[in-house]
Amino acid sequence: MSDLIAKASIDRRLAEIITPVIEDMGFELVRVRLMGGNTKTLQIMAERPDGGIEVDECAEISTAVSATLDVEDPLEDAYTLEVSSPGIDRPLTRLKDFETWEGYEAKLETAEMIDGRRRFKGTLQGTEGSEVLIEIEVNGEPVTIGLQFDWLSDAKLVLTDDLIRDVLKARKDAGQVDEKQFDEIQTIMDGDEET
Repeated sequence: MSDLIAKASIDRRLAEIITPVIEDMGFELVRVRLMGGNTKTLQIMAERPDGGIEVDECAEISTAVSATLDVEDPLEDAYTLEVSSPGIDRPLTRLKDFETWEGYEAKLETAEMIDGRRRFKGTLQGTEGSEVLIEIEVNGEPVTIGLQFDWLSDAKLVLTDDLIRDVLKARKDAGQVDEKQFDEIQTIMDGDEET
């Protein structure tokens, strides 16, 4: 299991318990994190293999995972369970995510210094074997570099207008967005009214 899905040892233990439950329901685990505070929060991100997840599906996962965790009882303290989609500016936790989101801007961070830096921001160029390819600027010139997936400590998409537009268009094309739910938008340009 990738450290990007479950970083801490408790996260990895929780992932071992909940992954079969989530996969049996037809979903994939994107990330699991146990976050501290007065009351701990167990955050689970999941999606369908082809992407996306609905609110009622998150509720179903929450019910199933909660029942499993009650039986396994891996956490001593009280916690709040939160199940969600990865969101538009999603974390990239699996090698396949870098293929899926090729062409979009991302921020990558490595555990160790690579050529004097740990943070890389640029356009994803897919993968090659176990390397993540990203186009960055070096001395004002675009250069594609490869970073071993195992070197990454964090990776996520950058929220851009292109990303938002493309995700919303894909949801609309998949029938996940009903335009009738939205008010009509009027645009006024040069004094001429358009609808």
